[in-house]
Amino acid sequence: MERFADRLDHINRAIGDVVMWAALAMVLVQFGIVLLRYIFGFTSIFINESVLYLHASIFMLGSGYTLLMNGHVRVDIFYAPLPPRKKAMIDIFGHIFLMLPSLGILLYYSWPSVRRSWSIFEGAISVGGVPASFLLKSLIPAFCVLLLVQGLSALIRDVIRLSEAK
Repeated sequence: MERFADRLDHINRAIGDVVMWAALAMVLVQFGIVLLRYIFGFTSIFINESVLYLHASIFMLGSGYTLLMNGHVRVDIFYAPLPPRKKAMIDIFGHIFLMLPSLGILLYYSWPSVRRSWSIFEGAISVGGVPASFLLKSLIPAFCVLLLVQGLSALIRDVIRLSEAK
């Protein structure tokens, strides 16, 4: 089972490597926007919207990687001092009853909107913007799937941790 969890981790690790470069691209594009606006007096809705697309991609696609790296905010006033067995039990409860169902619901209810957007190749958000709103909306199910994959991996590891703590 741990090898399966490792394979699941590999998916988000690869996505995380790409998202890191998207963060650099976003900074460079934003720097270019500032240069163009204040030095050359030029502005472009398309370029401004591209920062929005990059920003959304970083957060939506990077969420699974963040879970992999245990980087999500955790209020652990009560959790931190607990023994490993109780931590595993809390994590298993959270994955099964909180994370997996909420992501399933989000995926279920967002899918029709994403499918409609793809069927008409929905255009720009603003006049002159990036003509690919369907790609932006596709980040919602991608977010759900990547977080579900990482949640399943974490669940497998928590079950292993629980069985080892006995």
